[in-house]
Amino acid sequence: MATTHEQTAIKATYFSIIGNACLAVVKGLAGFFGNSYALTADAIESTTDIFSSLLVLFGLKYANRPADKNHPYGHGRAEPLITFLVVGFLITSATIIAYESILNIGTPHELPEFWTLFVLIPLIIWKEISFQLVMKKAKEANSSSLKADAWHHRSDAITSVAALIGISIALYFGKGYETADDWAALFASGFIFYNSYKIFRPALGEIMDEHLFDDLIGNIRKVSLTVDGIVGTEKCFIRKAGMKYHVDLHATVDANITVKQGHKIAHQLKDTLRNQIPQLGHVLIHVEPNE
Repeated sequence: MATTHEQTAIKATYFSIIGNACLAVVKGLAGFFGNSYALTADAIESTTDIFSSLLVLFGLKYANRPADKNHPYGHGRAEPLITFLVVGFLITSATIIAYESILNIGTPHELPEFWTLFVLIPLIIWKEISFQLVMKKAKEANSSSLKADAWHHRSDAITSVAALIGISIALYFGKGYETADDWAALFASGFIFYNSYKIFRPALGEIMDEHLFDDLIGNIRKVSLTVDGIVGTEKCFIRKAGMKYHVDLHATVDANITVKQGHKIAHQLKDTLRNQIPQLGHVLIHVEPNE
């Protein structure tokens, strides 16, 4: 059964899918009838966002599967793998936008229609609101793929801002500045490439078990000392899988107690950590004598 965090992430993904589908239609129609390739490029990005959000949804649901014989730590690592695919969609859309922009820069065409500006302004506001909402849910759920989905909204807002600037320049200066719209789309593609790296880097760190959790380790040590019988803590290793953190902790106890007592204290420590820090998954306690 999905936890509250996982349900939050899944609901946020449905929000992204529906929002991007509506925006892709609006931008596509406005770009076609308004002679604006920047808006058309924006529509292309929104369309790829739909498919990437569907991937995120699949990844979240798959990562939520419980541990089994072949996957004793669960299926959480599916989430960063899905993030890699989402980045692939971003890079693909950015490449298409850049290629078409370069072609259009060298091709004479009409000025964009003035009314396209009034389409863009509410779209920019909506996409930034969407970014803030989805990013908030991503942080609550501790989901890397949902953060990637949130950055889709932000990059979409940036491409819309670029389109707004490009269309404004083309309309203000008139004949001879028709390509300002295309230069705006080209700039937007560069920003999408940059965001792709920002999304890819933390997901790679998760796959490689990179050490990024000093604050969480500090909290684990603090909670551990509240358990009767725990004298201190030594090594603490953390690896993230999906929305859960798996912990290997060396805890010190009185060297004169029995093995049975040490075993009981270790179980109390494990239960306390998982109750006090809900985002923890598998917790392995290694007992060390305090000498």
